[in-house]
Amino acid sequence: MTGERSPTVASGLAGAAGVALAAAGAHGGNGGLETAGLLLVMHAAAVLALAGRGGAYALAAAVLLGGSVLFAGDLTARAYFDTRLFPYAAPTGGVMMIAGWLGVALTALRGRG
Repeated sequence: MTGERSPTVASGLAGAAGVALAAAGAHGGNGGLETAGLLLVMHAAAVLALAGRGGAYALAAAVLLGGSVLFAGDLTARAYFDTRLFPYAAPTGGVMMIAGWLGVALTALRGRG
């Protein structure tokens, strides 16, 4: 897989996982899985929109994807295994998502990419 395709492949996998988690949460009654799924789908779409822009946008996309996977992974571990990935995994993922979105905004304001 080339570097140009990596964000697109990663966003496709995250989007698919997000839909699966949201469906599992909806059918199993677990709100944590629904939340995890929706966040993955939303951030997968954002990463897809940023794919190929390069520069600081690529960094923001990586932070968004990493944060959403960490956050969703922790909620999924809680739902299925009654444990966390590690202490503060979900909050760390949340902070990463916020940082990623701020990175997108700052990059746009500075006119860089």
